[in-house]
Amino acid sequence: MAGDTERIEQDIAKAREDLAATLDQLAARANPQRLADDAKSKAIATLSQPPVKYTIAGVGALVLILVIRKVVS
Repeated sequence: MAGDTERIEQDIAKAREDLAATLDQLAARANPQRLADDAKSKAIATLSQPPVKYTIAGVGALVLILVIRKVVS
């Protein structure tokens, strides 16, 4: 009987430790600063790709030309 009680207490302690570890992992994943940093890193990585950079430069040049034409006329 005493062995069963100790085993149950050990199981409960292990379950608490597992739950605490899971909660710590969830807290780390849901950290707003980490999420913002991850999003920023992904955006910078995407914008650093040559096809994206050249497309943005082309659109910027087109807008600049259209604004200059509008101002001149």
